[in-house]
Amino acid sequence: MSNRRCDGVQRRDFLRLGVGGMLGLSFVDLLAERAKAATAARALGKTSPSDVNCILIWMDGGPSHFETFDPKPDAPVDIRGELKPIPTAIPGVHFCESMPKLAKVANKLTVIRSICHKDPFHGGGNHYMNTGMDPPVPVFCGASLSFHPSYGSVVSSQRGVRNGVLAYMCTPFMPRSGGPNFLGARHAPFVIAESPNDKAFKVRDVVLPSNITSGRELDRMALRHSLDQLARMADSAADDPAVGFDANYQQAMNLVSSAKAQAAFDVAKEPDAVRDSYGRNDFGQRLLLSRRLVESGVSFVTCGYGGWDHHAGVFKAFQGPQGQMLDQGIAALVNNLDQRGMLDSTLVLCFGEFGRTPKVNATAGRDHWPYAMSVLAAGAGIPRGYVLGSTDAKGYYAHDDVHGPEDLAATIYTKMGIDPAQYLQGGSGRPVQLVADGQPIKELFT
Repeated sequence: MSNRRCDGVQRRDFLRLGVGGMLGLSFVDLLAERAKAATAARALGKTSPSDVNCILIWMDGGPSHFETFDPKPDAPVDIRGELKPIPTAIPGVHFCESMPKLAKVANKLTVIRSICHKDPFHGGGNHYMNTGMDPPVPVFCGASLSFHPSYGSVVSSQRGVRNGVLAYMCTPFMPRSGGPNFLGARHAPFVIAESPNDKAFKVRDVVLPSNITSGRELDRMALRHSLDQLARMADSAADDPAVGFDANYQQAMNLVSSAKAQAAFDVAKEPDAVRDSYGRNDFGQRLLLSRRLVESGVSFVTCGYGGWDHHAGVFKAFQGPQGQMLDQGIAALVNNLDQRGMLDSTLVLCFGEFGRTPKVNATAGRDHWPYAMSVLAAGAGIPRGYVLGSTDAKGYYAHDDVHGPEDLAATIYTKMGIDPAQYLQGGSGRPVQLVADGQPIKELFT
């Protein structure tokens, strides 16, 4: 299975791409409601926004909304495609037949069918959907420009290290616009490229080098010298030696000295039945790792799954292992979080940079289409068993309850107790609004 997009960039190359409608509630009203909800939650022993963590499943390439959560069975055959709709656990709501396990847990999810924007390029769409900011200049398919910090980097800057656990991690790659931009290298993600599905799975930079023993006997200079040699430190510092060096030194120290952090990576401790439920494959085990990371206190985890740029063979992809792993893995994650009492404190999101064209092309594929897309959401007070918005009868355009990436960004930050209207100190010294022209989506707050 190829992870190459139409711009020719493979997922392994993302690490080199730089670190760089409806009215919602007013923010004042939302803050008041959130404060009341937090007070009530604490009184009941429930979750407050500052305790909410997030798992973002990033479907790089742009997944088809037709072959996932917005099938159009009444459209002409050159639009509806080869796959059929199936009923879900929400009465009257259908998903594509490629998502049978997610259809069964739809009563624990919200599907937003009306997110849209106007950028048809991977670069711009990636930036828009990972930051909530429309790039001020065109960012084409192969470009790696970044103008605004990503969700994870903002969360890192607002929350910092908790109990020795870093705030932001990505696996197996950082989306090209998933970096900190002007927030600095210390808020870049810790990237777990190694596969937790491998029997010899071990995360570099978490285990001390063999020539170093632990405890007070360590000479500080010797420890620092050995940590300086860690591969990730060298990789990140290459972009910004002065800042990256100290930032990554501190991150390495946090990781090797935190028992919580080290335990979080040990997926082998999970019961076989749990591991099997996610699927014994790279993606499924990365989702399980993501659950362990947020459980240990990581605030924001991006779990990337590439290969969704289906200009050809879209039906085979969704019917085959690629679609099956997506369906099984996310359904297992939602069920597992719910069973462990973690769903109220974990925001789960799944989306890519855009949707796909309604018309099926000559190679049985669909092309870039930012005017309609589906976003799956669960947890953190997201309504259960709900569909928000719709597209028109043929799936061309978001039609009802239309929202842009700015609204989604404002929703994410508000769910996590972060003020989306605040101003950050930009790289030029000028203030930059975290989310401009976006409102939290009021229907997602219960």
